Amino acid sequence: MALSLSPESESRGSSPHAGLYEWADERLGLSEIVKLARHKRVPQHKHSFWYYWGGISTFLFTVQLFTGVLLLVYFRPGKEAYESVRQITYDLDFGWLIRSAHSWSANLMVFAILVHMFSVFFMRAYRKPREFGWWSGLALLGATLVFGFSGYLLPMDDLSFFATKVGLQIPSMLPGAGRVVTDLIRGGPQVTDVTVQRFFALHVVVLPLLFLPLLLFHLFLVQKHGNALPPSEEARPAAERRSIPFFPNFFALDLAMWLIALNVVTILATLFPWDLGQPANPLAPAPAGIHPEWYFMSQFQALKVMGRILPGFAGEFGGLILFSAVLIFWALVPLFDRESPGGRRARSIAWGGYALLSGMLILTIWGYASL
Repeated sequence: MALSLSPESESRGSSPHAGLYEWADERLGLSEIVKLARHKRVPQHKHSFWYYWGGISTFLFTVQLFTGVLLLVYFRPGKEAYESVRQITYDLDFGWLIRSAHSWSANLMVFAILVHMFSVFFMRAYRKPREFGWWSGLALLGATLVFGFSGYLLPMDDLSFFATKVGLQIPSMLPGAGRVVTDLIRGGPQVTDVTVQRFFALHVVVLPLLFLPLLLFHLFLVQKHGNALPPSEEARPAAERRSIPFFPNFFALDLAMWLIALNVVTILATLFPWDLGQPANPLAPAPAGIHPEWYFMSQFQALKVMGRILPGFAGEFGGLILFSAVLIFWALVPLFDRESPGGRRARSIAWGGYALLSGMLILTIWGYASL
């Protein structure tokens, strides 16, 4: 059945591509979307580099989706988890590349989201009316960390097995219900094939169903409120502020950053392919220097330090209180920071952000140095 173009397009003698666009525009309103994209403008200043990290995070998530679907075709959760990953890594053509790209893009995605979060914090882009953008971003970070934790176990090799056992000690510290919650996550008192099946369902079904609506909501808020100006730019007269159209100027720059991110993923996946250890053996001793992934290393080291200061349950409970206090402070920052950049409270909040960032870096480096 041939497409029936409007008489207006036929009378113009337009090309087939233009005619197809007009046919789709008449039914989908594409010109309105393009008009909206051209109307949107992005501030241009010395801190504009930090605007790209949200797009980089989103692009890396699309890499995760694409490579994850390819891995899903061959992965078999449960007792055959390790064997299926071994086949993907060593037997399937370019299976090692897809698995390495999935793993490296996951780590880079966490890094990009952390950079994006701290850049939003230090530019004070969480203030009115962008509070829900901050909260939805924190929810996306939390979901990303759970993505990483649940996916790490799926190969079921010795490193992922014992690292997951260590990681599950954190929810077990919850007063009262900690043991019940941990057993529910594991599917029993120990990490077993049942745990792999639960983590697999969480990784490929539950988390995407939560993450995608949150991401769309977050992007909608960015579109609604636009890119925030840092305090240094807010102090300048409106006539001196510069901006560029989102489409095509900023969008082209965004695409360039995505291409750079894709090249970084490809280089890392090719030169440093993701390793696969020996099959997990619950009866064997844990490998020397066992530790969680780098994005959990600061919390892991903080618990070790608290355990030295307050041995036993007191140290574990103290670490939990510390984490909870930091999380509450970080989530409620938009409600506290309502002053001008030079206000005492604003300066205190900024120093709190510097302290958190410095603490995470120091504890992470300390944790790896002490392995």
